[in-house]
Amino acid sequence: MLFQRRPRQAKNPQKDMPFGILGSLAICTILYILVAGLLTGIVPYAHLNVSDPVAVGIDATGIGRAKLLVKVGAIFGLATVMLVMLLGQSRVFFSMSRDRVLPEWAGAVHPRFRTPWISTIIVGAFVAVFAAVVPIDILGELVSIGTLLAFVIVCAGVWTLRNRRPDLPRPFKTPWVPVVPVLGIVVSLGLMAACRWAPGFD
Repeated sequence: MLFQRRPRQAKNPQKDMPFGILGSLAICTILYILVAGLLTGIVPYAHLNVSDPVAVGIDATGIGRAKLLVKVGAIFGLATVMLVMLLGQSRVFFSMSRDRVLPEWAGAVHPRFRTPWISTIIVGAFVAVFAAVVPIDILGELVSIGTLLAFVIVCAGVWTLRNRRPDLPRPFKTPWVPVVPVLGIVVSLGLMAACRWAPGFD
């Protein structure tokens, strides 16, 4: 059977994942604020509306080697983000297959590496082809819109389940429902509307 072995996951994902996500968001928010403050202290903010504001700031310091270091760091950072997204999507397919929403092959676990290998290959191939044929600016906007749409669906799902299934066990419970889900939906839809490739953009 394909479901005899589970992939390697967190020990207590229902509790660990929400706290891990919220903790990562808090740390990243602080780091982004610090970086933005440093950049605007080095270069006027009007000069930072470019695709590589950190490199612009490094150039203004006159440290030539630092620019190369920043670019290398950006490449590794982008690679890390892509890897995390690919791994996350294959796990989503695994969970959907376990719930019988997708066929059984989508949840097939590799006997040695204990990962959903078929889903990983399919997701990787789709992403590679899509990235090769779609311009990078359009692709970036579409990824942002898709991510925000997922946030809207999750917020709506939290609100709906809290009303329809209040008896479900919840190791991590979203506070201030429905205020938090409603704010999440409104903010996400607003950011989607601000994207250049959102429907109705001129």
